[in-house]
Amino acid sequence: MKQLYLWLSLTLLLPTTLLGQYDYEANGIHPYGRPNPEAPSQILDFDAMIGECDCQSTRRKPDGTWGKPEPMLWRFKYIMNGMAIQDETLKPNGAHTGNIRQFIADSSKWYVHYYSNSRPSTTFPVWEGGKKEKEIVLYRDQKAPNGAEGYYKIRFYDMSKRGYKWSGAWVSADESIVFDNWNIVCVRPEEK
Repeated sequence: MKQLYLWLSLTLLLPTTLLGQYDYEANGIHPYGRPNPEAPSQILDFDAMIGECDCQSTRRKPDGTWGKPEPMLWRFKYIMNGMAIQDETLKPNGAHTGNIRQFIADSSKWYVHYYSNSRPSTTFPVWEGGKKEKEIVLYRDQKAPNGAEGYYKIRFYDMSKRGYKWSGAWVSADESIVFDNWNIVCVRPEEK
């Protein structure tokens, strides 16, 4: 009987002592978590993407033509008790990816750490950038196939609660040359 009393006491006490510390984590009421008011205000930059969207991903083929759109599910949620954002893509072919997105106030930039099950790595590639007007723009150093210096540029745009668009392109260092090679269009399932 003493053990049952102790177990019940701990079970009843646990939610009030621990859950109050993690109010912004995903739970039954908020399945994708919530932004922590203690986080930098930029935590809301990705707010329109929080949740799940059905997406169509289209990539440029080696011959320069565009491939057929491929379906994927893109899910965003708040993590680390609402202090960061995680997203993952789930694809029918089993090639899944994800990102951890942290805003670092000292540099006033987002840092996005990318990972993939089809290309596991001991070090994660990192994009950096931030919100520019109505877009989120992120860059990572990347040389062109001919060796020219430049970046891989990622853009989120047309962001709303109905969905969003994403594009990836190689750009020259001064962005005078842009080679689009990947586009994704996402729509909330309830908006179809």
